[in-house]
Amino acid sequence: MIKITDIRATITCPDDMNIIVVRVDTNQPGLYGLGCATYAQRCWAVAADIEKHIRPLLIGRDPRNIQDLWQMMHVNGYWRNGPVVNSALGGIDMALWDIQGKLAGMPVYQLLGGKCREAAAVYRYAAGADKEAVLEQAQRWWSEGYHYIRCQILPKYCSPESTLWRTEHPNDGFHCDPLKYLRTNVQMFEYIREKMGFDVQLLHDAHERLLPSDALRFAKELEPIRLFFLEDLFSPEQGESLRRLRVQCATPIAQGELFVGPNDWLHLVKDRLIDFMRVHPSMIGGISAAIRCAHVCEAFGVRMAWHGPIDMSPIGHAAQMHMDLAITNFGVQEWPGMNDAMRDVFPGTPELRNGYGYVNNEPGFGVGFNEAAARKYPYREVDWLWTQYRNQDSTMLWP
Repeated sequence: MIKITDIRATITCPDDMNIIVVRVDTNQPGLYGLGCATYAQRCWAVAADIEKHIRPLLIGRDPRNIQDLWQMMHVNGYWRNGPVVNSALGGIDMALWDIQGKLAGMPVYQLLGGKCREAAAVYRYAAGADKEAVLEQAQRWWSEGYHYIRCQILPKYCSPESTLWRTEHPNDGFHCDPLKYLRTNVQMFEYIREKMGFDVQLLHDAHERLLPSDALRFAKELEPIRLFFLEDLFSPEQGESLRRLRVQCATPIAQGELFVGPNDWLHLVKDRLIDFMRVHPSMIGGISAAIRCAHVCEAFGVRMAWHGPIDMSPIGHAAQMHMDLAITNFGVQEWPGMNDAMRDVFPGTPELRNGYGYVNNEPGFGVGFNEAAARKYPYREVDWLWTQYRNQDSTMLWP
């Protein structure tokens, strides 16, 4: 009988972002699985949950029983569907799928039903201080074969310090004027379309920075731009505003980056209030939960566009791409780019060619973890200022 013998969580920082790698060892020589459990803002809490709580629960159990282990981990702590416990669960679930693929001698996408496509179309970021800088970056990506480009002028550039109407003693944080952000980005997209035409697929992430009424106006003003999608226009707490938007605007909507459980997204899907699902697989419980989500979305015509930011390991990116290959309702894959240090720590990282991401055909996810290299990039203390956005009068603004 195959048994789990050890579970470890490693925090490493090869690209200025702390990431969490889970390793599940077995009693079979050389057989282990790797997963990504990254929740960068609370990484020590996730690591403690993995090693202090879940590890003793799983030692001695059969790693092949993925669904039973998933259900047990999900309910064992009684309270569930929070970002810390889901990240721990999601990373371990990913490692179990990696083991299953290695046992079968197959890539994980084969275990999920085989390929629907050869590779996954990815989108890249074009961000800058002004529309000219965004255009330059977007044209470079287009020339390299990328057809999907997310364009942003970030709030700190839309409303520089000298233009803000501030109080005498403002609180610390990034102060901005949300309405200037709105106007500046609408003008930027008009400029990009004028210069690049309509062949390129453009995306934007609003990151919940607007009040619902302003967000509605933003989406309507972007309608002539014909975005591929507009992401996170509303925070999860304001999700009912999507009903107002749906009857007034045709801009495709992507939502889900902050979702942690099915009750966050099920009503949006069944009522067809969104066009793209942006859940972060490890945040909802790993491959097992993400595939269930994808199949529900397929029934309602919602396409998948997993959240794949820079604060995620190549193991997590590869896992997302394996799902991309196996589902019919794939939309697009986020790709933040990888530096040399990340590739050194994670051999087998997916490769990009002409705007598509390719996984290798090794068993499991095909990505390794060089622990000696990871030790060169220890945990780094980070002050999460980007989540501390404030209005001009210093009140907190959703990030």
